[in-house]
Amino acid sequence: MAILLDAQTKVLVQGFTGRIGSFHAEEMIAYGTRVVGGVTPGRGGQSLLGRPVFNTMKEAVVATGATASIVFVPPPFAADAIMEAADAGIDYCVCITDGIPTQDMMRVKRYMRRYRAESRMRLTGPNCAGTITPGAALLGIMPGHIYLPGRIGIIGRSGTLGYEAASQLKALGIGVSTSVGIGGDPVNGSSFRDILELFEADEDTDAVVMIGEIGGGQEAEGAAYVRDHMTKPVIAYIAGLAAPKGRRMGHAGAIVSAAGESAQEKVEILQSCGITVAPNPSSMGVTVAEVLARRMDAVGPR
Repeated sequence: MAILLDAQTKVLVQGFTGRIGSFHAEEMIAYGTRVVGGVTPGRGGQSLLGRPVFNTMKEAVVATGATASIVFVPPPFAADAIMEAADAGIDYCVCITDGIPTQDMMRVKRYMRRYRAESRMRLTGPNCAGTITPGAALLGIMPGHIYLPGRIGIIGRSGTLGYEAASQLKALGIGVSTSVGIGGDPVNGSSFRDILELFEADEDTDAVVMIGEIGGGQEAEGAAYVRDHMTKPVIAYIAGLAAPKGRRMGHAGAIVSAAGESAQEKVEILQSCGITVAPNPSSMGVTVAEVLARRMDAVGPR
């Protein structure tokens, strides 16, 4: 079992015929993802990479039976693309696009919560690396070869730190069940808590790596869920220990503006909720291995 994405998931690429969309669509197809078509308004009836191109998401979903989509649409139009996916009945949408105006994402959230209450769609991103179920399917821009199939879940605001965690785990012979990039923007589709709930329910995930950074309260919300509900160990790393208050670092959401948003404060919150925190980015894999060893000593082999 995998969360969000497996080898049978049918995928549409929004912004399919663009330079970035077509490049990553080809990479996803090569990995084994079931890309069944793409959408670019005005290009309907054409073919690309051996897949049909459609003018609208509704038309594409009806023709292909797709249940997932990935958005490579430029920032001014990306919010409309996400809402079009929801309106077409897509179950899971990944938005890669960086630079979507915050007000546009607020409009997306209102649409999905208020005007499309019946929609089942789950959104991750924007400004994320995507989702990968190693050995099965890739819905994003991450380098698939660094992910070893296994039983550790990864959730991250930072794509590159997610890559680093996966690479370190692979070097230690530890595999990943699913890796989910939730994105670094202030307003995004899914939170740490949302994805932690999925990993807690997943029988094929034994532990979770949670990669956060300065700014916002998502890490604290996720930590509270871990304390109150999770039976699986969670290992975390928080980026930005040296970041000064009030200065944006990297992602649009990575700015300390209130109490509880600095890296050190988040580390303290996570530790108080029973989460093991890696002291630096180069020790994420080793920390996971240590936690797994302690768990095996305590409960015995699975």
